Amino acid sequence: MAQGILTHPYRVFRYKVEIDSITSGAFSEISGLSQSVDVVEFRYGNTSRTTPRKFPGLTKYGNVVLRRGVLGGLDTLSWILSVASNGTSGPTGIQRKKVTITLVDDAGKDGPKWELIDAWPVSYEVSDLDATSSEVAFETLEIAHEGLTRFPPPNENTAKKNVGSILSY
Repeated sequence: MAQGILTHPYRVFRYKVEIDSITSGAFSEISGLSQSVDVVEFRYGNTSRTTPRKFPGLTKYGNVVLRRGVLGGLDTLSWILSVASNGTSGPTGIQRKKVTITLVDDAGKDGPKWELIDAWPVSYEVSDLDATSSEVAFETLEIAHEGLTRFPPPNENTAKKNVGSILSY
């Protein structure tokens, strides 16, 4: 085994989030990294085949949800306000950004990453406030995007990594 190549899966608890190449850290949860392809069924009317043919349709990407403790900054709120109406006029214009989510290995080196293409916020939510609770206040940002690209870790031999895998990069 070549030295420096990870021989076990990455863990889910070490990652970083960058929005337009600026680290926007401290997110405690990320969910929704998904991609699916619609199935289009078609059957010729003059065929004896009793099952439809299946073709790939539209590719769809799930919204990504980022969750973190409420901090003093207003970066997430100002991003969604660029999309949302302020009550006196229409949206000020969507600020589409590149969002990168990178796994980090045990040694602190960057691992595989996912880039969300043309991402923009669709929802912002703050956890319920309760005077009888001692929990941390959380803010949740939901992001829509138009594409998801996965990249291997930097300087990794992708030929060795893909052995035994049905997926390729």
